[in-house]
Amino acid sequence: MHITDIILKKRGGGRLDREEIDYFVGEYVKGALPDYQIAALLMAIWFRGMDDQETVDLTLSMAASGDQIDLSRIPGIKVDKHSTGGVADTTTLIVAPLVAACGGKVAKMSGRGLGHTGGTLDKLESIPGFSVDQSMNDFIRIVTECGVSVIGQTANLVPADKKLYSLRDVTGTVDNVSLIASSIMSKKLASGSDAIVLDVKTGSGAFMKRSGDARRLAEVMVDIGKRAGRRTLALVTDMNQPLGNAIGNAIEVQEAVEILRGDHPGDLKTVAFALAAQMLIASEICSSEDEAMARLDQALSSGDGLDRLRKMIEAQGGDGKVCEDVKRLPQAGELVEARAKTDGYITAMDTESIGISALLLGAGRLTKEQPIDPAVGIWLERRIGDSVQSGEVLARFYVNDQANLEESIERFTAAISIEAKRPETFPLIYTKIE
Repeated sequence: MHITDIILKKRGGGRLDREEIDYFVGEYVKGALPDYQIAALLMAIWFRGMDDQETVDLTLSMAASGDQIDLSRIPGIKVDKHSTGGVADTTTLIVAPLVAACGGKVAKMSGRGLGHTGGTLDKLESIPGFSVDQSMNDFIRIVTECGVSVIGQTANLVPADKKLYSLRDVTGTVDNVSLIASSIMSKKLASGSDAIVLDVKTGSGAFMKRSGDARRLAEVMVDIGKRAGRRTLALVTDMNQPLGNAIGNAIEVQEAVEILRGDHPGDLKTVAFALAAQMLIASEICSSEDEAMARLDQALSSGDGLDRLRKMIEAQGGDGKVCEDVKRLPQAGELVEARAKTDGYITAMDTESIGISALLLGAGRLTKEQPIDPAVGIWLERRIGDSVQSGEVLARFYVNDQANLEESIERFTAAISIEAKRPETFPLIYTKIE
């Protein structure tokens, strides 16, 4: 078998079989194939596409390229949740402990933020002492005892994705549904959960700007999961404005804690409950959405959800008292207000640009090696549809370093559209894909 033949076959619109896919994935991971040949193949895939079976085969081949996590020692159905990324998307910190409080088992491996999107690991590491680096034995023990654990991915989890994504990033081949779906689902399959609930974002702060594209990606990923023998479903949700009010790390943990206390009704809580309900159904704990919502309401009002978060934090070396006193989280040295420049209604937000505004304060990173400041970020005071008057506070900036503050506020203010007429609002949850 020769890689040149595979490139030519795909360039001509041919269908790659599993043996051909296994060959190029395996040889590339071993270092036996050069970047320029795989780049040519990725470009051929980008132009010619892959059918459903090719996409499944690519996903399975990538998943098998490294560690395969065995969660069989954890009793019950293990359920995972994945978001395609956005701004103020703090659902994991709410969903995972609530599902655990209802009897679910959430064994989750998460990633770090890059660019305008936040990372769950960065948020958790803002909790003093919290360690995302756990041995597999400790990971399994914590999930068994607490019902939930969130850790970083093992170094050898899906090495094929690490190599292929780095190459896609510099060759203009990121935005292909089959390549995106195989990248996400290979990691989910290798992580070992029995059921997977996907949150596919669409809008100005999402990778998929158009709802139709997001729906197609959701359909492909659900198909992959089911063909791989995993219970899989997806919600397509809105990211035309930040999901929560907090954009940062410590302040996102604060917002999650306050929601688990019963505060902050709004979009973040609504989407978190919708995802958690689907996770309970996929775990066979509940048979309907109404039953799941009732269980979640009980877990919230009783304090069991917040208690599960505290137990997980303490099991992973963190200060569980942050669940009682959020001021134990890292605190910024200064609060600066961004104000409206005109009267009217907030009609739109450039959510990606708002995420970059927080990044400029130090809340995110442009490269994987860049350090972040866990205390800084932005807290929104107004959302799309709200009326504002000139001079009214739109957001509060949590600041430690003023080097990029002016640019951050200018970018944020430019990202907020204020007009005379009240806008039509987007649906928060577009559809469910089963």
